[in-house]
Amino acid sequence: MSVYKTDLLLIHPNDQKAVYGDTIRYTACEPPYWCAIVAQYCLDKGVSVRIVDAEAENISFDQVADKVREYAPALTGIFVTGTNLSASTQKMQGADATCKAIKEIGDYPVFLWGLHPSALPERTLMENDADYIVAGEGFETIVNLTRFHKGKEVMFSTESLGGLCYRKADKIERFGTSKLLDTTQMPMPAWDLLPMKKYMPHNWHIMGEDRPEDAKGRYAVVSTSIGCPFNCSYCAISALFGTKKLRFWDIDRVMDEFDRLVNVYNVKYIKILDECFVLKKAYVSELCDKLAEKKYDLNIWAYARVDTVDQAILEKLRKAGIRWLAYGIESADDDVLSEVSKAQYDADRTRTVMQWTKDAGIHILANFMFGLPDDTKESMEKTLRLCREINPQWINFYVTMPYPGSRDYFAAVKNGNIKNDRWIEYAQYSYECRPAGGKYLTPKEILAFRDYAFNAFFEGNDQYFDMIRRKFGQQYADNIREMTKNKLRRKLLEDEGGVSI
Repeated sequence: MSVYKTDLLLIHPNDQKAVYGDTIRYTACEPPYWCAIVAQYCLDKGVSVRIVDAEAENISFDQVADKVREYAPALTGIFVTGTNLSASTQKMQGADATCKAIKEIGDYPVFLWGLHPSALPERTLMENDADYIVAGEGFETIVNLTRFHKGKEVMFSTESLGGLCYRKADKIERFGTSKLLDTTQMPMPAWDLLPMKKYMPHNWHIMGEDRPEDAKGRYAVVSTSIGCPFNCSYCAISALFGTKKLRFWDIDRVMDEFDRLVNVYNVKYIKILDECFVLKKAYVSELCDKLAEKKYDLNIWAYARVDTVDQAILEKLRKAGIRWLAYGIESADDDVLSEVSKAQYDADRTRTVMQWTKDAGIHILANFMFGLPDDTKESMEKTLRLCREINPQWINFYVTMPYPGSRDYFAAVKNGNIKNDRWIEYAQYSYECRPAGGKYLTPKEILAFRDYAFNAFFEGNDQYFDMIRRKFGQQYADNIREMTKNKLRRKLLEDEGGVSI
């Protein structure tokens, strides 16, 4: 009789406090989509699976280790994913701590999965107590590795264990890359293995709701496509997939997912995970028409690009229940955008599309980046002015990071310009956050400007708060005023004092 109670245990670590610092109470708690997809794939192959979502359950690293002892798995996988794939690096601290806690209670075999481990598999294995890295999607690799640890005969080869990185004597070996599956070969997520009542949308996502507290347990995520065809220098999305190939789920399969989430799990708030939702307009148009027919009264948000939407598609998006679009505007300076392969639009196009979006009744989440390679103090000021002019319903201000797997990262390594020695320094809201630095600005100048700009956008901005009050109600205007009183602490700015803005 097997000593194992579970064939495979998949873990989503809990490191929210380190990653988000004092902003933790405003962040979403999102279901680990890829973890659930892999779980269902393995179940369909005859592997028994459990998931521990330590973030949703808010349990410590040691408590996760206790779960490993309780479930006694043949193999344990730690999934290093964030709220988007570029957020994987900042989650490494939690992955490392989780793995260490597991190894302290017994010799449980552990693998890491995710964008960061896929971008730097050998280095990740050297820095971590894990036994393996599964680089790439690795569906069949995870199945075969589980079978191996159950005592089944498995050939250690690229064919059966593609993308596996492991220690052999004093060396680290790797079996090529894992093959990409067609979307027809991937199942729906194993939602039934997750604590669906624990998930909660972002605070801005539920603005305007009469009872925002009722949103907990009614939040989920959906994917309509995998990957991204664009080549932004700061993005590491392709590191997980090993290609810029874009794969779409079948529309009927996506609709089945919406139906299941609404009818089985009473979901109302949904994030579309796609790196850019509006790319294939005929596909999006058909999906929106089918969603509109359902009359589910959903509150959906998705990512979009300034250069891929038009007025007609925006109208369809709103009818389908998409109430928020997150635009990667990044900068107001055309030369700065061109340097990072985002010359497909300019500030005038941004202004036009933002107005179209508002006219369609869709709220705007405007994403901007400070410290892009060609940024100067003047170009960042220009970006802040554009943000104020647009007056979006919510903003995200980021500092540019050389995420492992991105072109910027490998260029920085080649040039000897990598300063980030600890992965938590990649966490945008953490105390340890440290930007890359650009041609004309130091990391400290960039971080100081980012924090200044965020506070400057809200302070005394009567136009913004009047808009929030009209659209969502006085309580939400008051909530934002209270929230934005808090100033982030930054080690980089405290070490040698602040910088003048």
